[in-house]
Amino acid sequence: MPPHCDTLDGPVVTAARRALEAGDPALVLPYVPKAGEGEVREAFAKAAALRGESPAARELAERWFFENVVRIHRAGEGAPYEGLKPAGLDEGPVIPVAEHAVETGEPNELIAALAGIVEHEVRHRLAHVKKLEASADGDVDAGREYVEAMLGLEVWAHSLYGQPTPRRTRTATRLAARRRPRPRRCRRARRRRARSRAST
Repeated sequence: MPPHCDTLDGPVVTAARRALEAGDPALVLPYVPKAGEGEVREAFAKAAALRGESPAARELAERWFFENVVRIHRAGEGAPYEGLKPAGLDEGPVIPVAEHAVETGEPNELIAALAGIVEHEVRHRLAHVKKLEASADGDVDAGREYVEAMLGLEVWAHSLYGQPTPRRTRTATRLAARRRPRPRRCRRARRRRARSRAST
């Protein structure tokens, strides 16, 4: 789960705040699994009823609703709830760029950011491998360190390539279907035809 989904300025709490302000729980329901929808609606009704009693009650009710929505959201991701985190935490360089891409529909900045991260990692890992390679001959410990770095680069590259995407999943499904063994009756028919041609 992205590191900002449980922060007070993250997308889940922002949607929960909009729902309370608009009086419409449907605005936050997309952020929770279907199984948690009833619990969110119930929490929304309780929080909405308490918000009008006093400023202190409003603050407590909103905080309680935010906590419940984030907890249910995290449960849907299979992650434990660890409390609300303050606003303004460092999210790293990618999430703000990804959010900007979602807002504008423009992918180029995100593509450049991700490509730059991969390029930096490849260059760093490969330079380390080549540096170790120079001293690997004739020294078992140095050779072992080189092999670890070399295989680490290859495994990392493979895992990066192997990240599933909808298009790659569909392609893999089609390829698996093509490779699926034909029924035995088809193989028997081919053998009969081959014997028939051999006897003529």
